[in-house]
Amino acid sequence: MRSRLFIEEAAERSRDDFRARIARLRRLGPTLLMGAIGAGLAWLLATKVVGDKGAFFAPVAAIITLGLTVGSRLNRAIELSIGVPLGIALADVLVLEVGSGTAQLIGIVFFAMSLAVFLGGGPLLVTQAAVSAILVVTLQPPTNGLSFARAADALIGCGVALILNFLVAPIDPVALVRREADPVLRELAGGLDDIATALDERDRQQAFAALRRVRDIDAYTQRFLESLTIGRETASAAPQRRSDRGPLAVYSEAGGQIDLAVRNVRVLARAAVRAIEIGDRVPPEVAGAIRELREAVQSLEPWLDDPERSAAVIEPAVRAARHASAVLEQTTNLSVSVIVGQVRSTAVDLLRSVGMAPEDARARIRGGPQPIADV
Repeated sequence: MRSRLFIEEAAERSRDDFRARIARLRRLGPTLLMGAIGAGLAWLLATKVVGDKGAFFAPVAAIITLGLTVGSRLNRAIELSIGVPLGIALADVLVLEVGSGTAQLIGIVFFAMSLAVFLGGGPLLVTQAAVSAILVVTLQPPTNGLSFARAADALIGCGVALILNFLVAPIDPVALVRREADPVLRELAGGLDDIATALDERDRQQAFAALRRVRDIDAYTQRFLESLTIGRETASAAPQRRSDRGPLAVYSEAGGQIDLAVRNVRVLARAAVRAIEIGDRVPPEVAGAIRELREAVQSLEPWLDDPERSAAVIEPAVRAARHASAVLEQTTNLSVSVIVGQVRSTAVDLLRSVGMAPEDARARIRGGPQPIADV
């Protein structure tokens, strides 16, 4: 019976994994297609414009640059576009002068990296200059005299990639940011609910599970913050994405505060674990306040798409802070004080995420009279 259950569970996990892989392939399909098209176009242009029938460096440079511009910063993609041709051209010149071999490889690579540093290049430019020089020295040393055809090939490949990514088919920056924000907010709301349940049931194992869940949000948060950088740069560089700068500004303003909220909830989870471990009594109103924080977090995603809906975030966040603060009139134990402090801090982060000024957010938490319509 146990073996049958084990087989059924394994089969279900395998089906889930297969579905996840298919979903990932569908999501990345347009990017993969653009990479293949970019490689083909770069090779075609290099053979037609430069006349290099091999044109090895053109499609390679296109693929590398496209991969970088999809997942990293524009200035790094430009560094790569400079570093690859620089390393190739320099190696072509030096190999003809000093030949190829171990000593020559050391000298040429050192010189390529030194020149990249002298030109003010960052780590990526220096690395790509070195890698390109290594390819020339070890795989394709020049044999028919000095020619900059291969450096031109690489430059064509990089140029094709940048044009495709920022002019012909730029990513949808708002869709990218929205996709990366979703798991952050989903897991943050779920972690708050888990913490509240653990406190209600005084379940140490569940509290530890909640802490692990909140800690795991860091990876999602990092991807979300990186997507904001990618989105802003795409909206600035791609003419057809300029209209996305407004929505991206809303996400950008909220992003830093959401990150702070995640950090505060992580401290809140540790405080809950500690309270359960040492047997401190935590009044049930505290768990209720934490669930009100969860309600505010759940309302953030609709607000990000419609900033007029800020009240749906503000009201539960303010209630959470005030209800948690009221608990301090019932008990003075340290565990409850720490938990209440983190509830209040998280509430302030959520209020600031919807654009409220720091002093106004703190005033609302303390019971100030600022109306929601003023936010």
